[in-house]
Amino acid sequence: MGEATRRRVTLFHDGPTPPREALEAIERAGSTLLGVRHKGDAGASELVVTLANDAPGPLRAQLLALAERSGIDAVLHRHDVRVRVAVFDVDSTLLRIEVIDELARAAGRYAEVAAITERAMRGELDFPGALRARVEALAGVSVEVLERLSRELPLMDGAEALFVGLRAAGVRTAVFSGGFTGPVRALQARLGVEEAHANELELADGRLTGRVLGEIVDGARKQALLEAFAARCGVPLEACMAVGDGANDRAMVQRAGLGLAFRAKPKLREVADGWLSARGLDAALALLEPPPPGALREGGVPWP
Repeated sequence: MGEATRRRVTLFHDGPTPPREALEAIERAGSTLLGVRHKGDAGASELVVTLANDAPGPLRAQLLALAERSGIDAVLHRHDVRVRVAVFDVDSTLLRIEVIDELARAAGRYAEVAAITERAMRGELDFPGALRARVEALAGVSVEVLERLSRELPLMDGAEALFVGLRAAGVRTAVFSGGFTGPVRALQARLGVEEAHANELELADGRLTGRVLGEIVDGARKQALLEAFAARCGVPLEACMAVGDGANDRAMVQRAGLGLAFRAKPKLREVADGWLSARGLDAALALLEPPPPGALREGGVPWP
């Protein structure tokens, strides 16, 4: 088989070797295992496989089923592509909260807004319409509430370590959020993110008016922002990693060369290349580099 048929599979697991059920999933997909390299510091194994019929679909389906059935975090990615750009959703991805829900709590309308947020993230509602409906419920909330939230953002597990690692690896970073500019700018400064885009809330007399200004950052906008950022960085999309949790992230996750679903809703999981649920965001650092030339696998055999 030619080089183009090769893919890497990264498995995050407990124990010294890949779980038998993971190897069986690879076999069921008609793929051939060429080599295994253990990454003890990451609690992971990196496998190189060849694909049946030169198509990743069957193996991807088997790995998704494995992730959902067994809780093993798994990623299917290209054999020899280095990640050079990484872009992220914010709420429930880099943050442990949905900022809009916390603003609604201050307005006394948390349950109503949180229910809409959940349906929007599952892809059951049109995102721009759902966003406008939720923002209307925030009318009258003091800007001080938004500013306090921006100062006290609870980061997702592994977020700070991830961005330290990305900077060390020279990876360019951006965040594209369906949330709001105040908190997103605070997060950008805290994590050292190069570029950030989010929605602008209208303010009057120190309070939210219940309206959004300008173009809404929905799924299509996130994809366009990814494409534009990659172009400015001079990086092909195949060398881009996109990470999100909800249906609003589908387009950018599909467009990137490596799309990750982090503790995600089903609509995103079904289109992603990898699924991280049991570990924190910093697990993604194990995906940055292709196998080094001349690396050895078990028994001293040259890495494929």
